[in-house]
Amino acid sequence: MTIHREGYKYIAIATVVFALVAWLNAKFLMEIPILYWLIQVVFFALWFWIVWFFRIPNRTFTKGDNLVIAPADGKVVVIEETFEPEYFKDQRLQVSIFMSPLNVHVNRTPIEGEVKYFKYHPGKYLVAWHPKSSTENERTTVVVGNQKTTLLMRQIAGALARRICWYVKEGDKLKQNDEFGFIRFGSRVDIYFPVGTKIDVKIGDTVQGGMTVLARMS
Repeated sequence: MTIHREGYKYIAIATVVFALVAWLNAKFLMEIPILYWLIQVVFFALWFWIVWFFRIPNRTFTKGDNLVIAPADGKVVVIEETFEPEYFKDQRLQVSIFMSPLNVHVNRTPIEGEVKYFKYHPGKYLVAWHPKSSTENERTTVVVGNQKTTLLMRQIAGALARRICWYVKEGDKLKQNDEFGFIRFGSRVDIYFPVGTKIDVKIGDTVQGGMTVLARMS
């Protein structure tokens, strides 16, 4: 396991804060053991959670020209046909993956292809499962296409998230499972398929980015 570069600043700040709290705690509260240990445990747990949040676990990625791999860790919360108004402007099959603050938050491209469209949208911070979060929250839209298909991914910030990170631009060539972004502290990723695509997951399933097969393209 390694630590994502987006976490270096936050882990450094958390470490300094924990060290300061530990020093003050030892100086003023050592004679009150219950309070001393309560504060130590709470602040250590917060420090550990920040380190854990930015982890990149070692994984053997799933690959295949006809496979669409999950772009993120989390739980499948939406599988429905809907109108996609930004790029395709037609009916698409939407699959949404909710990432809790305990999930790995690296976002990976589900297929190999070229970035045909990219746009960042500033916005609100509604809870990630809110119906309007797809159109009103801070978000990015990334469209990746190849000879077999073209897919749209949408990174959506949640109530806790205040920063969407992306590492691609239009014209970039991506391999399957390449990292295209990161979202801090709770969020959602939507992926839009052609209508009629056979989806291999169901609502409530837990998926892993770079490993779980979402769909198979004919």
